Amino acid sequence: MNRVILFNKPFGVLSQFTDKGTEGSPRPTLSAYIDEKGFYPAGRLDRDSEGLMVLTDSGPLQARISHPKYKLAKTYWVQVEGTPDEQALSALRSGVMLKDGKTAPAKARLIDPPDPLWNRDPPVRFRKSVPDAWLEITITEGRNRQVRRMTAHVGLPTLRLIRARVGDWELHKLQPGAWRFSSELGR
Repeated sequence: MNRVILFNKPFGVLSQFTDKGTEGSPRPTLSAYIDEKGFYPAGRLDRDSEGLMVLTDSGPLQARISHPKYKLAKTYWVQVEGTPDEQALSALRSGVMLKDGKTAPAKARLIDPPDPLWNRDPPVRFRKSVPDAWLEITITEGRNRQVRRMTAHVGLPTLRLIRARVGDWELHKLQPGAWRFSSELGR
């Protein structure tokens, strides 16, 4: 049976086990949190993003999770600068034109701030004169920094990005830096 680890990646952590590109780098990697052998990330999560990462010891399962041809849904909680209107949400739902082509339609809706939500270190910048809001966005692609580029395209720069779900696997109440075993089916 394939083994699966669910990990809540903190802000600033690389979604890989080593940082060979900068020898002696103080940048933390997955190895600072997960000491189980034979597990590999199924997909990436940018250093400045937080939330759910799925790791597995199965190459075929890793491919099913991360390869774009399988169109596995990934849901993000996105704190944006500005106030989303129906036009911006509609554009996200229809797909937006980025430099690398039009995105597939996304599910996008305004939400209350996620609860419970941990503090981020460093905290998100706060400006009294500029409102912010939270969106829930679900995509089935995995382009580089896609959600950030999509929100920027509709005039809502991303301040904070948290992946809450990958397929049937959910973040639930897993705290930053914590991990647990799960089943291949997403429980």
